[in-house]
Parts: sequence; C-alpha cells; structure tokens
Amino acid sequence: MTKKTTRSGSTRPPAAFRLSDPSVLVEDPSAPQPAGTRTTPKVKAKPKTIVTPETDDAFAEEAGGALVEVATPPEPRRGFGWGKLFFGALGGLVTFAIGIWITDFVTSLFAREDILGWIALGLAALTALGLVAVIAREVAGLLRLSRVTHLRAAADEAAASDDREQARRTVRETIALYSGRPETARARAAVTEHAGEIIDGRDLLRLAEKELMTRMDAEAKALITRSASRVSVVTAVSPRALIDVVYVLVETVRLVRRIGLLYGGRPSGLALIRLLRLAIAHLAVTGSIAMTDGLVQQLVGHGIAARLSARLGEGVVNGMMTARVGLAALDVCRPLPWLANSPPGISDVMSTLVAGSPEKKAEKKNEKAKDD
Repeated sequence: MTKKTTRSGSTRPPAAFRLSDPSVLVEDPSAPQPAGTRTTPKVKAKPKTIVTPETDDAFAEEAGGALVEVATPPEPRRGFGWGKLFFGALGGLVTFAIGIWITDFVTSLFAREDILGWIALGLAALTALGLVAVIAREVAGLLRLSRVTHLRAAADEAAASDDREQARRTVRETIALYSGRPETARARAAVTEHAGEIIDGRDLLRLAEKELMTRMDAEAKALITRSASRVSVVTAVSPRALIDVVYVLVETVRLVRRIGLLYGGRPSGLALIRLLRLAIAHLAVTGSIAMTDGLVQQLVGHGIAARLSARLGEGVVNGMMTARVGLAALDVCRPLPWLANSPPGISDVMSTLVAGSPEKKAEKKNEKAKDD
C-alpha cells in the first residue's frame, strides 16, 4: 500500500506509473531529513509524484487494531497404545499356542513311531527356518524402503537450503544405493567424477538426478503406460464387474511393486503394503485422486466421450486411475527430487493411452487411406 501525493501535498486518485520515470521520486519515511531541506523538489516545470511506503498495515484498522498472530494449536498428545498392546499380545499368544501344538504333535509321533517323529521334527525345523528367512526378508524390505524415503527427505531438505555438504552426503548414499546395479555404473562414475567440481548443493543434486534418474524415469513411465493400457483393454472387454475389480487391484499392486524394484526398493509383503499406503497417502495429500475438470476436457478434446462406447470409456477411466496410483508410487520411490527433469503427469500417460486405443488407430488408418 502506498500513498501518492503531488507537489502541493494534496491527495489524488490512484494512478499507474513506472518507478523508472524521472518524474517519480521514492521517499524513505524512516530516513532523517536534513535541517532546512524540503522533501519536494523546487522544479516548477513539471509536477513530480512522491511515493511514500506506509510503515503500518493498512488492514489493521479494519481488523480493529494491530494484527494478532494466530498460534497453531499443539498436536494432541497420544495416549498409551492399547491397540498395539492388544494385537502384540494376541500375536504372541497365537504363536505360543502354535508352538505348543507342534511340540505335542511331534512328541505324539515319537511315541507312536520314531521315524515319524524324526520326519515331523525335520519338517518343523524347515518350517522354522523358512519363517526366519521370510521375517528377515520382510525386515530387509522395510529397512530398504525406509532408507529410500529418508534419502528423499534429506535430498528435499538439501535442495531447499542449497546445503553443499548435505547434498554431497545424499549423493554418496544414492550412489551406494545403486552400487549393485551394473546398468548404473557409467552414471555413477560420471557423478563421482564431477561431484568435486560443483559448489552449489542444488547443482550437485541436479547432476545426480540427470545422470541416475533419467533412465529410470523413462522405464517407470513405460511401466505405467503399459499397465494403464492393459487395465483399459481388459476392463473394456470383460463381461463382469467383479473381474474388473480383481484385475485392477492385481495390476495396481504389480505396478507398484515393479516401480519399487526399479528405484532400488525391495517391496514384498509388509514392505509392499507400506509402499501402497505411502502411495495412497501421497494421492490424498496432493489431491490427485479426484478427476479434475481439466482432465475431463482433455478426454473430450481427444474425442473419447463422443466416439467411444460406455464400456470402452469405463476402461479408459480405469486405466487413468491405475496410472494415477503408478505416478504416486513413482514419486514416493524416487530417492531424488525433481530438479533437472520434469515429473511425468497424467496427461503424458493419457496421451499415449488414447493414441494407442483401437478407435484412434482406426481413425489414423482411415485418414491415411484417404490421403493415399
């Protein structure tokens, strides 16, 4: 908010002017004025406009005084986790009961025949070994996913603050994350070679993203496009709604798992469930799960709503929702932020999906026949 006064000191209605205009003077009200000087110029040839920034908030009077900062309410304190205690105790009780049942079963077989008892004991040992291996794999998958998410959080923080040291640590951890993948050897060598020559943290993250993430992003986009295409075709030709629901769920889970594996995770079991939860939470936060008017206009612009049947249109919508979940999983699994590359959007996937639809192919074939 500014005050606009003429040389005579009278106010006039607001007007547009350029600050680079020599007839405009910008006056600092906090600067001390020398004694015996006037704030207005003595040139009488052309009136000048004096711009004086206001130090007070213009909306303070309307609010009834000075503006009051509203403090955010503190987060409610969480009480004791009775639910966790219940499920933990129940799981321990069930495990203990199963162990007692297996022990009694093996003992009864030993009492009946020694060979049967040894066979049952061997099978029980193999079962315990497999259970330990499954638990170890699930723990490793959860730790791997946690490592990727923490790496992304550290990269976002380093990019926001342009911290060189934190960016270097993040890049080193990213290189270590892909150290066991031969296809990233050249990219890792290029980042390591030029890391010492870059001063800014954001530039270093941009280099690592350009070298390491570009190929993975293209593969992830191809996975999402193929999965959305399969969902759209299958749901368009399937006779039952139950088949549509089951196939969409299976294809979505498989897509999320493939994207997690592509970016260095090991989503299987609990890790896959956690990754699905993160992807759904990402959709809820960004608001991408709702169909926007712009997307509907894009579909109408491609001629889908006017030309396709109801089943084929439903298939395209199912494919679009699958693509949304895949894009959310891509953003969650990616260890580096989007700095050098632009994130793929639903419009990119839908353009490929619509271009590959049977109606579009038939239309292109007819146009080509007419040209010939």
